[in-house]
Amino acid sequence: MAKRDTSSTAQGRSKLCCAIYTRKSSEEGLEQDFNSLDAQREACEAYVASQKHEGWGILPQMYDDGGFSGGTMERPALKRLLADVAAGKIDVVVVYKVDRLTRALSDFAKIVRSSTSGKSRSCRSPRRSTPRPAWGG
Repeated sequence: MAKRDTSSTAQGRSKLCCAIYTRKSSEEGLEQDFNSLDAQREACEAYVASQKHEGWGILPQMYDDGGFSGGTMERPALKRLLADVAAGKIDVVVVYKVDRLTRALSDFAKIVRSSTSGKSRSCRSPRRSTPRPAWGG
């Protein structure tokens, strides 16, 4: 089990462990060298890099669900992500757009409720001009 990085940044803030979650509903195009999941990840990585001064850092684990609908919570990478959030391994979940996480408002509410009971405090999307936490924060 990986230990959480509790080192401080230059400004004295603790490092925030960020997980990137990507999803594409169909398997079409996933065989390409650079596909939709890669594009989502790249945008999210750039966003996390832009927050480095706030102590943000990307976890090496990849949470990619290719070929899974956002209308169900039965997705392998989403389950791993939520388990890692519950275990306190993740502080911030970054998604390209919130609909990559889920398409159902009721499922989003469940995710937020379960996440705020642990240490994770926000879900962010780089697509907004002024990203805000989806919960907590």
